[in-house]
Amino acid sequence: MPQTNRRRFLAGSAAAVGSAAFAAPAIAGSRASANDRIRVGLLGLGGRMRSHVRALTELAEDNVEIVAVCDCDRKKREAPEKIYAELEGKKLTAYADMRKMFDDKSIDALANGLGDRWHALSTIWACQAEKDVYVEKPGSHNLFESRQMVAAARKYNRMVQHGTQNRSSPNIMEGIQKLKEGVVGDLYMARGIDYKLRGNLGRITPQPSPPEGLDWDMWLGPTAMQPYSNFWHRRWYWNLALSSGCFANQAVHELDILRWGLGLDRHPTHVTACGDKFVHDDDRTSPTHVAITYQFDEPKTFVTYEHRSWYTNGEAGFRDKYPFVQLNYPVGTMFFGTEGYMIFPDYSSYRTFLGPNCEPGPFKAEEGHPMADTPHFRNWIAAIRNRNHEELNADIEEGHKSMVLCLLARTAYQVGRCLKFDPKEEVVLDDEEANAMLNQPKYREPYVVPKEV
Repeated sequence: MPQTNRRRFLAGSAAAVGSAAFAAPAIAGSRASANDRIRVGLLGLGGRMRSHVRALTELAEDNVEIVAVCDCDRKKREAPEKIYAELEGKKLTAYADMRKMFDDKSIDALANGLGDRWHALSTIWACQAEKDVYVEKPGSHNLFESRQMVAAARKYNRMVQHGTQNRSSPNIMEGIQKLKEGVVGDLYMARGIDYKLRGNLGRITPQPSPPEGLDWDMWLGPTAMQPYSNFWHRRWYWNLALSSGCFANQAVHELDILRWGLGLDRHPTHVTACGDKFVHDDDRTSPTHVAITYQFDEPKTFVTYEHRSWYTNGEAGFRDKYPFVQLNYPVGTMFFGTEGYMIFPDYSSYRTFLGPNCEPGPFKAEEGHPMADTPHFRNWIAAIRNRNHEELNADIEEGHKSMVLCLLARTAYQVGRCLKFDPKEEVVLDDEEANAMLNQPKYREPYVVPKEV
């Protein structure tokens, strides 16, 4: 598997491979008109879906309608209006099994808010059923399935938008354009930070059975079967068996901006990640602190990223001088050039500092630091109507390129050494252990990401 050429994945194939007991959904019909009402189903009724619901509700005037919900937790799917007030009074079809929702030919598109472990397989199934997909970040849990998402989107001509919504933020877009125009000179380095307060997450305590109404088998999906525990159910973000933890949760946002600003369309050649659990004695497998480095050859540049999960100083004015109203901790990106530097201290502003005295240069900031969820969904809807994935601000292939950075960092941390990566073939050189860990092709039947989409 690791030696497979990426280009062959993007070419797609004629047939889906899978268990007869868990086959891909039937193919639905294509939309008749770009002006038709776009009917959207909600997949995974968790916390992040709140932003999806809010954005889609705001797009009602653009002939967009939420018509269905799907979750393996009966309490959530039977009363979604208790979670999302915007759904009050709506006539929604509720599904326990996503395959049934994919089979519904009246549904045109899906807002996918499932966990990392499910993103790839559910998106591939949806593409096969000719549904367009907005898939939350982090887009994938391993490199193999990340490629397969791109292959499925291309084969079935689906509009798959990755949930890195900063790509649709007007002020972030303006800042990136300023970088490309040379406002701080020639760029030679960039840095991302993610300093958040994360307390002790506790222990894994297996329980005799999951809560009533929760399909634990479906919730785990492609990952290994485990006895139910509240830790796995509620703290899954920090368990590397279910997610990529600090290597992707916030990191994919910042690394995506770094890659975008530097014009990095090729993968890095060298990746290191050094860290551990230094603060809390709990059962998380994601580190509390980690420092990551990336070296790129085309163009030649250097990227660093650091995660801290306890008390910390700020950096470059993040939090202390330029507070992020929604997040009371330093999170953001910095770009270093021959004439100065630029920072993105939140999701809706940029600031530049020029010369040896760091004189303030061009900047744009917006009161309240709004997220770009609605513009990102609006961009997705426009691409759906025009049937052109090149109009997407965060097409799934861009998501794949950013996720490669996250997945390589996680793997470098897990094996404890520098990874030498072939950007063209997408393979770690001379390191079978790292390749196996990076691709993780061990799925639990029958939840298997197909080798041919």
